[in-house]
Amino acid sequence: MQHPHTVEKIGGTSMSRSHELLDTIFIGQRKGPELYNRIFVVSAYAGMTDLLLEHKKSGEAGVYGLFASAEGGSQWSEALSAVALKMEQKNADIFPDPARREEADRFIRERIEGVRSCLVDLSRLCSFGHFQLESHLLTVREMLSALGEAQSAFNTALMLSQHGVNARFVDLTGWRQDGALPLDEHIARQFEQIDMSRELPIVTGYAQCTEQLIETYDRGYSEVTLSRVAVVTGAAEAIIHKEFHLSSADPRLVGADKVRVIGETNYDVADQLSNMGMEAIHPRAAKSLRQAGIPLRVTNAFEPEHPGTVIMSDLAPKRPGAEIVTGLNNVFALEFYDQDMVGVKGYDAGILAALTRHKVSIISKTSNANTITHYLKGSMKAIRRVETDLAQSFPSATTTLRKLAVVSAIGRDLSGVRILSRAIEALDLAGIEPVGITDMVRKVDLQVVVEEDDFDAAVIALHRGLVERDDRPVAVKHAA
Repeated sequence: MQHPHTVEKIGGTSMSRSHELLDTIFIGQRKGPELYNRIFVVSAYAGMTDLLLEHKKSGEAGVYGLFASAEGGSQWSEALSAVALKMEQKNADIFPDPARREEADRFIRERIEGVRSCLVDLSRLCSFGHFQLESHLLTVREMLSALGEAQSAFNTALMLSQHGVNARFVDLTGWRQDGALPLDEHIARQFEQIDMSRELPIVTGYAQCTEQLIETYDRGYSEVTLSRVAVVTGAAEAIIHKEFHLSSADPRLVGADKVRVIGETNYDVADQLSNMGMEAIHPRAAKSLRQAGIPLRVTNAFEPEHPGTVIMSDLAPKRPGAEIVTGLNNVFALEFYDQDMVGVKGYDAGILAALTRHKVSIISKTSNANTITHYLKGSMKAIRRVETDLAQSFPSATTTLRKLAVVSAIGRDLSGVRILSRAIEALDLAGIEPVGITDMVRKVDLQVVVEEDDFDAAVIALHRGLVERDDRPVAVKHAA
């Protein structure tokens, strides 16, 4: 019978510090059998996916963006060559030994040139007019994205082998594979012949499958791969290694001496964090782990002795209170007003349909008799399209758009600690007047809407009032 194993994911920023990872999570003080009964799912090195697809923050076109653009011409091929050069530079950083470096270069050159040949053929095929490029773009996006994960996984297995570890490169990208399989079946087949007590699998964060992960999750696919590998292989625990701890606030903003490592929480809190753009794990990946009863641990990859934060379904707090203060800047408040709304159904559904159609995410929503306000994250272009749709569907209504920020205090149980009054007091002491506040009955999060310029100060104030000053008496609920 095999010993219980873990499935562990490493993000791109951490992967870029591969040599440091040897001394922390890959090897460290482990010897012999201690090295095994672990599976690592790895992301592409930092910046590679930006070059292959598009820059995550600025939106600047990468290889995919240039290929998909009619105006791109042959620029995509030049961009792909630039990626190849960047990848070879990364190989040189990791492998000082010329023989190993050449092995790594040969691997990625084969992948790069295979993709280039495929894109040239596709471009030529679509020039005849009988084939539409748009219908193939999702596949192109998947193929390009997989290059980054293939490089990092192959290199990591090679690097570990150099250090005496029996590492195995597990390629889920579907390279030269005949047809796609359902994700779980694809994973099961890859792990059929792997003895985890003697081998250390290094798995690509991208997996080709019939579900087409990139269509549903876009660049959040590696955490979905982590969760399904954990479920399919029956892992005892899933672990996400980041370059920071899951703390009560951003230490760069609040101060490293003031924040606390959360230590433990539940998947409910993880969902609220995801809604605020601070993903401990992608919500769909969390769902898989939660349903399988697999706990998730979030750790700092460079502090191997620290237990990090464990996330479980039924983890009740030792006492009520806020666990983390976070938020989103650059939020759009879309206010929809119609005097004729009172008592009439259909407005909510119409607004939701427009938001869904243009792929705009909802953070929260408030309403009264004749006004519905959605707090949104998305591009200005997409939200303007929503406004246009609403003007056509509801000609008597008016919409206004305003840029704001949302700050949220989140905890497993915010009841009985006067969370609302304490939040208002903390903001008042900081001289901040909130634009709006949402305090839900379920008491897992308190959302405060503030002006953009007040975002940083609001996070600091709420952390000071709700987390740092947690020695206030807890209100006792008396029986009726």
